[in-house]
Amino acid sequence: MTTDDATLASQPGSRTHEWVDRFAEADWERLYSEQLPRVYNFFRYRVGRIAEAEDLTAVTFEKAWRARQRYRRDLAAFSTWLMTIARHVASNHLRARRLRYASLEDAQDVMAESTPEEHESRASDRRRMLSLLDRLPDRHRELVALKFGSELSNQEIAALTGLSESNVGTILHRITQSLRSQWDGEIS
Repeated sequence: MTTDDATLASQPGSRTHEWVDRFAEADWERLYSEQLPRVYNFFRYRVGRIAEAEDLTAVTFEKAWRARQRYRRDLAAFSTWLMTIARHVASNHLRARRLRYASLEDAQDVMAESTPEEHESRASDRRRMLSLLDRLPDRHRELVALKFGSELSNQEIAALTGLSESNVGTILHRITQSLRSQWDGEIS
C-alpha cells in the first residue's frame, strides 16, 4: 500500500477503508467458516493425509490473515484470492518434500452405520479411484482437486490457473471421461 493508499484507508467512508474494514475480526471468522471446507478439501485431494491437510489449511489461513491488507476486492473474489494462496502453499509443500503426490490411502470415511462389507466395498472403490488419480499428470490432478475437492466453478478455476473457462471445462470433461473409461476397463 502506498502512502496515499494508507491515507485513504484511514479515512472513513473511502473505498479502501471499506475493504480494510471488511477484515474486522467478526468478518474474518465468517470468511474462515465459509472457506474452511473448500480449502481443507483441496488439500485432502492434493496431499491425501488428514494431518497434512489440516496443517496446510492452517498455514493458508495464517498467510491470508497476514496478507489481508493486500487483498484487492476489485481484482478477485476473496475465495479466488484464498485459493491462490492455497495453491502456492500446496506447491511449496510438495516441492519441499520432493513428493509428486502423496497417496490418499490413509483417508478414512466417516460412515454412519455401515456394514463391514459396505465399508470394505467403499474402501476398495476409493483405493481404485486413488490409483487412477495417481496416474494423472500433476496439472490434471490439481484441476480435479480444485473442482471436486474445493468445489470451485470452472470460472473460479480459470481465474486461479490462467486457463480459459472453456478450456477448464474441456480438460475436466476429458479427465472424467478418461477416468470413467479406465474405471470401466478395470471392472471388465
